[in-house]
Amino acid sequence: MCGRARCTLNPNQVAAACGFTGDGGGRSSVRTVDANRFQPSYNVSPGRYVPVATVRRVNSGENGGNEVEPVVHCMKWGLVPSFTKKNEKPDHYKMFNARSESIKEKASFRRLIPANRCLVAVEGFYEWKKDGSKKQPYYMHFKDDGPLVFAALYDSWSNSDGEVLYTFTILTTRCSTSLEWLHDRMPVVLGSRSCIDSWLDTSNQKFESLLVPYEGLDLVWHPVTSEVGKTSCDGPECIKEIQLKPTSSNSISKFFTKKSEGGIKPEKEDSKEADAVRIVKKEKSSDYQLTRVKIEEKSESGDAKKEETNDYDHVQKETPPFEPKCFYTSEKEKQSPGVKRDFGEVSDSDILPVKKEKAAKKGDGQVSLLSYFGKK
Repeated sequence: MCGRARCTLNPNQVAAACGFTGDGGGRSSVRTVDANRFQPSYNVSPGRYVPVATVRRVNSGENGGNEVEPVVHCMKWGLVPSFTKKNEKPDHYKMFNARSESIKEKASFRRLIPANRCLVAVEGFYEWKKDGSKKQPYYMHFKDDGPLVFAALYDSWSNSDGEVLYTFTILTTRCSTSLEWLHDRMPVVLGSRSCIDSWLDTSNQKFESLLVPYEGLDLVWHPVTSEVGKTSCDGPECIKEIQLKPTSSNSISKFFTKKSEGGIKPEKEDSKEADAVRIVKKEKSSDYQLTRVKIEEKSESGDAKKEETNDYDHVQKETPPFEPKCFYTSEKEKQSPGVKRDFGEVSDSDILPVKKEKAAKKGDGQVSLLSYFGKK
């Protein structure tokens, strides 16, 4: 997939990149169409004008024959088929890419293969890598910053006012092995002059071998700012390499790691002070054990004195004096609650329940029921 690109090449540079001029081109310049509509951009998106290189047959004049003439025509990115209704608003995002594997099957592209092939030259393109809910853009380009030439198809459409609009779509193929980590699709890059000529040769109908992933090692990439996703971001900052923040897979354990500065001290201390603290703690622990042994020995020998005391030994424990409690209240006390009852001396007979006298025995030594229960 290719939805954003950098194109700051002028029409003459596009012609040279496609082999129309310069070495092997045989021309110093080529004819341009609507060149004034193009504005160089670091962040070209569908719906913008881009210089497109193509060849067209023109009347030679006297002989009445047709000649192939190279042309650089500025067209809008995002194909609008010619059979689109004239009063319909064109949607350039609907067909800005075309799968090369199916261009012979879909009517929108199949009818363009015989005569409407073209080339799109850019300095680089952007691709986004999905990472959960986030997307990180990368800028793809050649090491020498030379132009990339994409295979494309173009069409023309007339609106209700009779205005003719030329649009194009970029062909895509499966991703190269070096870019499988990034995306599953990439634009068809024609990496040689022979590939360019074969694609533009409309008599060549066996072009499938051209529409393959570009495996050249000179295609490189680097991460760029996420602001490139906004069409308003258009400048050299779009292609500037950024440093990605390292992602830790063990973020939970990192969260609970104790900090040595400004927080909880680490469990393991390798300083000399820590070693000294361990020695002091060990000595105190041994002194405590020896002291406890001494106390236990003295307690076994019957010595009531202690050499060591704890923090609570200075507190004197006093037994509170016994105060008898009254379990019943007389009528007099109820009427005079301020009067304190004087119990005087309390004997055992007053406290213990009254025992019944022993029953008298009969003359025969047997106890009678009458003497046992007593008379009423």
